[in-house]
Amino acid sequence: MGLLGGAGALLCIGALLFIGVMYLFAAIRVIPEYERGVIFRLGRLVGARGPGLFFVWPPVERMVRVDTRVITMDVPAQEVITLDNVTIKVNAVLYFMVVDPNKAVVNVLDYIRATMQIAQTTVRSVMGQVELDTLLADRARINTEIQQIIDEQTEPWGVKVTIVEIKDVELPQMMQRAMARQAEAEREKRAKIIHAEGEFQASQQLANAADIIAHEPVTLQLRYLQTLTEIATEKNSTILFPFPIDIVRPFLGMLGTSEEMELRKAAMVQANQGKLTPVSPAQLGVQPAAPAGQPAAATYTPPAATQPLAQDGPADPARR
Repeated sequence: MGLLGGAGALLCIGALLFIGVMYLFAAIRVIPEYERGVIFRLGRLVGARGPGLFFVWPPVERMVRVDTRVITMDVPAQEVITLDNVTIKVNAVLYFMVVDPNKAVVNVLDYIRATMQIAQTTVRSVMGQVELDTLLADRARINTEIQQIIDEQTEPWGVKVTIVEIKDVELPQMMQRAMARQAEAEREKRAKIIHAEGEFQASQQLANAADIIAHEPVTLQLRYLQTLTEIATEKNSTILFPFPIDIVRPFLGMLGTSEEMELRKAAMVQANQGKLTPVSPAQLGVQPAAPAGQPAAATYTPPAATQPLAQDGPADPARR
C-alpha cells in the first residue's frame, strides 16, 4: 500500500506540472510590431499591450488584437446630384489607420465598417454642395475637405483618416457631348484671339516700316532694287517694272508748256489778223508751267468774259 500510495502521489504531481506548463504556454502572447493587444481582465479594460512577448491569463484576462497599419478602402460608386442639378457617379478611395486601439475596441463595434459608412455619406454630402465645374477643376480642395470631415467624425473611435481621393467622376453622355462642344468653342476662341493679335502686331510693324520709308527715300530705292533682284531670279515670262514718279514729273511739265505755247500762237494769229491786242495766258485761262520737280497743271479753264477787241480807228464800212 505504501508503494502504491507513493506512485499515485508522483503521478498527481506530474500531472499538475504538465497542466501548469501547458497553462503557462497557453498564456504566452507574441504581438508583432504592426499590432496591439487590448487586454480585458474580468471584463474591465486594462489597456493595450505590445509589441513583443507578454502573458494573458485565461480565463481571467482576454485579449483583442488590433491592426495599426494603414487600411485601404474603396468607397463604392454612387449617384450624386451636384449643386447645379447634374447627376453624376462618383467613387473614391480612403486611407485610414487606428491610432488609439483602446477606443477602436471599446467605442465602436466594427470601426472598419463604421468608417466606410461615414465615408459614403460624407462624399455624397460634399458633392451635393459644389457645382460640376468646381468638382472638375478644384478636386484637390474637395478631397481635403472630405478628409477633414471624415477624420473629425472618426476621431472618437481612435481612427485617423490620412487621405481621401476622388477616383472617377462619370458624367452622362449628353453632358459629355456638351462639354466637348464647349471645349472646342473655347479652343477656336483662343485661336482667333491669337490670330488677331498676330495681325495687329504685323500691321504695327508695317506702319513703322512705312514711316521709315517715307522719311528715307533711299530706303525705298533699295527696296525697289531688291524687288527687281528677286523677280529676276524667278522664271517668269512677264516682268513688271514700277516706274518712279520723279522721272515722269519733268515730262509732265513739258507737256503743260507745249499746250501753253499752242494757245499763245493762236492768240498771236488772231491779233495779227484783226489787229487785236495780245492776250496773256492768265486771261485765256491757261495756267503757267510748273517749275521743275513739281507736277504741272495741264487743265484749261475757259475765260470768264471775252476780251473786247482794240480798234485803231473808226470801223471800216467795207468790213460791215
